[in-house]
Formats: sequence, structure tokens, C-alpha cells
Amino acid sequence: MSVIDEIAAERQRQIDQDGWNAFHDAHHPKGELAAAGAAYALHAARFHDAENLGEHYAIKTPSPIWPWERQWWKPKSFRRDLVRAAALIVAEIERLDREAT
Repeated sequence: MSVIDEIAAERQRQIDQDGWNAFHDAHHPKGELAAAGAAYALHAARFHDAENLGEHYAIKTPSPIWPWERQWWKPKSFRRDLVRAAALIVAEIERLDREAT
């Protein structure tokens, strides 16, 4: 599976398992999806050395750009969070495209 396929699969997981579909995404018109993606990417970049620490990677406090309540902050691992970040950014682009039509 290519990384693009992984990102698409993560986006589909967000829709199927979390319910973050087009209707949900439309309720975040101020860049929240992009900010969430950026927060996961920043976390991965900042704490990549903590990857060897296992659970300690996941307990870090989110970046101040995290748009939602702390309870929704759920980092997993360096690579996984980069894929999640990309899928959230895709969701933002999809939202923008729907808004433009």
C-alpha cells in the first residue's frame, strides 16, 4: 500500500468509524480541520525522538493550535500521526471544494 493509499484509508476510517463526514466537516468552516492536521504534524515533528518511549509519545499536551477540546487529542505514533495529519488536511481541502460548488 502506498502512502497515498494509507492517507485515503485513514480519511475513510475517519468517515466510517468516527462519523467525520461531509455534514460534520461543514460545521468547521474556520480552518479547524487544517489546524488539527497541523497540530498532529507538529506533534510528530516535535516529539519524534519520543517514539522510542512508546506510551510517553502519546501523553504530550497538544499544540496551542489544536482547535478542539483536549479530550479529542489522541496522538498514536510518529508515522501514524503524520498519516492522520495528511488525512485531516485532505478533509479540509474536500470541505473547501464542496463549499465552492
